[in-house]
Amino acid sequence: MLNIGDQFPQFDVTGVVSANLQDAFIHINQTTYEGKWKVFFFWPKDFTFVCPTEIAEFGRLNSDFSERDAQVLGVSTDSEFVHLAWKQQNEQLRDLPFPMLSDIKRDLTENLGILNKKEGVADRAVFIVDPQNIIRFVMVTDLSVGRNPKEVLRIVDALQTDELCPCNWQKGESTLQVT
Repeated sequence: MLNIGDQFPQFDVTGVVSANLQDAFIHINQTTYEGKWKVFFFWPKDFTFVCPTEIAEFGRLNSDFSERDAQVLGVSTDSEFVHLAWKQQNEQLRDLPFPMLSDIKRDLTENLGILNKKEGVADRAVFIVDPQNIIRFVMVTDLSVGRNPKEVLRIVDALQTDELCPCNWQKGESTLQVT
């Protein structure tokens, strides 16, 4: 699995940005959000139970990520057409403010080392990538355990200070000073 300090791999995928077929799809690659922080979060399968709770919460926090110049990108190994159908059928996902990326060839998932060998889908993973495309944070949980998007936002805040941040540090609090 790629880890802290590794270069995020190149990728070329289709993203779903609308529930309307006419303007649903866009092309996204490693240069699309050049110069921004990126938060890639992977879920195992569309039309499941834990996944939409996380996806919807990342959607609710999207403006907070945007304020930090961080682009949220959701990814699964389902096709763009499955993403579109899910957006159309699930009210929580219909108006997501970030792209749902299709890694149907599993290139990105395999290059990151998060393809679940038993299930053949993406592990439930988060990668925070800095503007130079360096991985600065990785989290992978069991397929059955949802993540806390507010904690991911807190980690973006901490990473952007480029300072020492203590346990449970929140944006606006003092960082640690080494004396």
